[in-house]
Amino acid sequence: MPSIAGAVGGRLFWVHRGVTWCRPRRCLLPLQLPLFSSLAAAAGGGGAPPHLPVVIVGAGPVGLVLSFLLTKFGIKCAVLDKNVEFTRHPRAHFINNRTMEIFRKLDGLAGDIENSQPPVDLWRKFVYCTSLSGSILGSVDHMKQEDFDKVISPISVAHFSQHKLVDLLLKKLEGIGFQTYLPDEIGSSTQDLVLENKILMGHECSSIQLTDDGILVGASFNNAGRMQERKIHCGLLLGADGARSTVRELAGINMKGQKDLQKLVSVHFLSRDLGKYLSRERPGMLFFIFNPDAVGVLVAHDLEHGEFVLQIPFYPPQQMFEDFSTKVCEEIIVKLVGWEPTDVQVLDIKPWAMHAEVAEKYIGCNNRIILVGDAAHRFPPAGGFGMNTGVQDAHNLAWKLCLLQNGVASTSIIQTYESERQPVAHFNTELSVENFKAAMSIPATLGLDPTVANSVHQVINSSLGSIIPRNLQKTLLEGLFSIGRAQLSDYVLNEKNPLGSSRLARLKSILDEGKSLQLQFPAEDLGFRYELGALDAEDCAEATCEAERQKHSKRSREYVPSAKVGSRLPHMLMRALSTSNEGVFSTLDLVSGDKPEFALIIAPLKESYDLARAMLKIADELKLSAKICVIWPQGSVDAKVRGSRSELAPWTNYVDVEEIPRASVNSWWETCQINRKSVILVRPDEHIAWRTESDRVKDADSEIRRVFSNVLCLATTIQ
Repeated sequence: MPSIAGAVGGRLFWVHRGVTWCRPRRCLLPLQLPLFSSLAAAAGGGGAPPHLPVVIVGAGPVGLVLSFLLTKFGIKCAVLDKNVEFTRHPRAHFINNRTMEIFRKLDGLAGDIENSQPPVDLWRKFVYCTSLSGSILGSVDHMKQEDFDKVISPISVAHFSQHKLVDLLLKKLEGIGFQTYLPDEIGSSTQDLVLENKILMGHECSSIQLTDDGILVGASFNNAGRMQERKIHCGLLLGADGARSTVRELAGINMKGQKDLQKLVSVHFLSRDLGKYLSRERPGMLFFIFNPDAVGVLVAHDLEHGEFVLQIPFYPPQQMFEDFSTKVCEEIIVKLVGWEPTDVQVLDIKPWAMHAEVAEKYIGCNNRIILVGDAAHRFPPAGGFGMNTGVQDAHNLAWKLCLLQNGVASTSIIQTYESERQPVAHFNTELSVENFKAAMSIPATLGLDPTVANSVHQVINSSLGSIIPRNLQKTLLEGLFSIGRAQLSDYVLNEKNPLGSSRLARLKSILDEGKSLQLQFPAEDLGFRYELGALDAEDCAEATCEAERQKHSKRSREYVPSAKVGSRLPHMLMRALSTSNEGVFSTLDLVSGDKPEFALIIAPLKESYDLARAMLKIADELKLSAKICVIWPQGSVDAKVRGSRSELAPWTNYVDVEEIPRASVNSWWETCQINRKSVILVRPDEHIAWRTESDRVKDADSEIRRVFSNVLCLATTIQ
């Protein structure tokens, strides 16, 4: 086939041998092609490259969770990662409630985390001090009794370093047949290579080409000192390759938001001496240290084993990353500790920049490329939303891809991933920035306003940058910073000094009122709600919807259970009314974690049973996994639930459960702020897809067909 060149939407393209090439590094969007088809034509010479329905780029937590879920759901996939080994430099470490709920269903991953994490009393606090052995300016305990009592969730938050989480995920993947390979372990040949269930380390996504039925991926790797490129064909390419995503760049997707909020040096070091001291004297997760010699934030990843990461702000070009040698970092550690631990071992030093950005779109190139995790959004670390939002992205996407592959849903369901998850990213971006500003209020209160430091830096850059040498600029900048840090001396910060006393009183007020950096956001973590997407949205007046959005946009701390469409199913303890399935479990467990399954929750009422029978019938027609959950009041006996057997026959995919309400709540329906006439359709990701009152439905069959047509994004109502 001859090459054909042209321009579409201002982008240069050409077609050669059935492959669409894009420039500059862009993909064409107008065609609609089948997403999970097999490779129909060879790209280039030498035979067809190996084909997979899905290739995931990035073997971080998000990419590994994606590969696990897709494999469990029956979608063949492989993972590419440019690194030859998994990083041991700790990054994310806080796992929020919603992510731990997801991990509960990943073959017991949440339990493994709980058993492996440090004891909660070693990490529940943030500590503000002049040095790790000096005066404590204040502290905040971020755990409440309800966290331990598991009132709003069946599981608590966790403190577990990202590199250790990756280790556990790799073990889970090994359990379902995944193996990790380096380039020299699989050779350079591409043809006849079986890629399913493989994590290919040392393979960087270097090119993407849109074909008639997918994406041709070029994966560069080092083979005995010589760079080569392996061609892999896939129906979908999922970019989970982090904040500096190559997939995002190749797809021509831009980020929008604030760049370079702060530049920092991350110092990973070990010291069992320091770990033992802090465990005994002042345990905590984060230590904010302010003294005349140095300022920094110490993250105690594991006090028991003495593993830390120190975050130090720096200001290029006067201060450069290269200035932070191992020796310099050790000196800073001693200044912040207040004494010299004998066993400090600096393992790694990395620079990083803090951004607050969200991708303009999550899906590109004919619905063939999808961004997930940090590739789609970059938050300040304040509040730990980055990895958690990414894992929840993966959870939202996986079941949709499964239904698409099985021919149950239309290709439009992919767009609901963006319409649901992108607003969450925007909200979490704003919340992270707000929380970061709250963190900066502490040094500002102590007389070390970061905005002043930034202004001084900008003045030096704009007025002196081209006049005086960098070393003199550095001396000037650090001299000014030293003068500013003098306000952190014990001479100033004490109760006898009027200025210091006033500042300490203000600091105490900020901490007591919860206006400092916060760790947990229950309302946002568990209470976020999808408004548009793979659901049958509730009718509401425009003014009411806008009021709801305004209410949600304000920073709140308390989670209020809700059964509104788009919300996560509220947690409540239940007991199965069956001798074959005894024990107490959460309502979240009514939805299977091993397959994409819908659950219809009803009370034992005649009209609700009518809807349940219609759903089971239509689910069978669609070859869709579904079950009915009948919630009985506490104290029900087996004799009563025989009614479900007769009402739902011949179907057996139902479960009768009994409420186990807490003292302050009388029933499940009250927890959800609805009545027993309500029926709730729950999606495979535990979000509510539809809700109605059964006595309002005139034709159960027609209503269920309409609902599933909307949820599965079908163009016409199922007949």
